[in-house]
Amino acid sequence: MISRKWLSAILFASACGIASDSTRAQDGRDFYANRTITIMIGSSAAGGYDLSARVIARHMGRHLPGHPTLVPRNMPGGGSLTATGYIYNRAPKDGTEIGALARTIPILPLFGEARDLFDPLKLGWIGSTVNVVGTAVSWRTAPVKTIYDAFKTELIIGGSGPGSQGNVYPAAMNSILGTRFKIIAGYPGSAEILLAMERGEVQGFGSWSWSAIEKSGFLKDGKINVLVQLGMKKHPDHPDVPLVLDLAKTPADRAALELIFAPQTFARPFAAPPGLAPERLNMLREAFNATMKDPAFIADADKQRLEVELVTGKDLENLIGKLYSSPPEIIARAKEALGGSLKGE
Repeated sequence: MISRKWLSAILFASACGIASDSTRAQDGRDFYANRTITIMIGSSAAGGYDLSARVIARHMGRHLPGHPTLVPRNMPGGGSLTATGYIYNRAPKDGTEIGALARTIPILPLFGEARDLFDPLKLGWIGSTVNVVGTAVSWRTAPVKTIYDAFKTELIIGGSGPGSQGNVYPAAMNSILGTRFKIIAGYPGSAEILLAMERGEVQGFGSWSWSAIEKSGFLKDGKINVLVQLGMKKHPDHPDVPLVLDLAKTPADRAALELIFAPQTFARPFAAPPGLAPERLNMLREAFNATMKDPAFIADADKQRLEVELVTGKDLENLIGKLYSSPPEIIARAKEALGGSLKGE
């Protein structure tokens, strides 16, 4: 017969074991073992969002306890609204499904789009693989050589769809800053706009990333003038080119521009469903941050010609909170300047 002393010891040890197992289950150390995380990609295959998500999928599992497999799955539609709606309303709230969304998603409800579909303040922001800095450029023979020339002289630039950055950003600068960009819309994409610029059909392009410019060789060969940087901060390699925010004449104008250009910081955002346990969200964030510093990930991203600069989930969360606390008159000013939807990839 087991003595009362030994029985008490056995029960105590058993209770400690149960508590330990419960703690591991709650903080997720065992949760991801032998599991799969699905990344719902809010765009079609082969684009920048898709490539970025697939590179993350190949490497992030190594940095999560249990080393789960990450499986990318495309769910295009509505400029990532289909995937966002799924992640927000239908995905399990346990960290087994996350979204790779379009950069404009976090601010759409701010301007009256998709308010009934999701609340960006409730999503669990994991991080972004890059902080994009765009530019507006003119061809070397154009009369506009600097952004200050664009306040006095018209510059004919190529654009594509009504929600594309090449249309939206120059139109916003015209409205808030007083530039004189004349947008010729209808080109299928940036490649066609650049070709039109070379042929002399247009004189410039209103939204082209620094990384793409450097790969093209146009800047090195002296074929273009870089007018202004489009983003929340300057690219560290190009400190002498003016930042669009610094051209604002009033604090209100600058605040409106910050709302418009915030998607450059969101860039390639990843998000978890609302209601995910804070411990598990932190685990995903830490794994994402570690992945972005992983030499194997960096080499893979370089092979895919993807620019890499970590924007943490906490940074995204803080920026979204700041934007949504903007005064109504600033939001109205930015919405008026946009003159249309930001939806699009």
